[in-house]
Amino acid sequence: MLRAAVERSFEIIGEALSQAQRFFPEVVGRITNEQNIIAFRNRLIHGYATVRPALVWDVVQSHLPRLREEIAQMLREADEHK
Repeated sequence: MLRAAVERSFEIIGEALSQAQRFFPEVVGRITNEQNIIAFRNRLIHGYATVRPALVWDVVQSHLPRLREEIAQMLREADEHK
């Protein structure tokens, strides 16, 4: 269940970036590896048979912290401009 929840969260993140890219490309462009995040979402949804748990865990450990920090920075900047 934990694995399914983590994968679902990545699917949501990837879909959100995909949608945001259409309307706010300048914002999404500030996110490191935004295209890889969207591609990972697509692989989780359409190529789920090829997704290894070790790959998901590597993304959690290696890439998620940077994404969280970049989003947090954007939110701080948005608060400063209010």
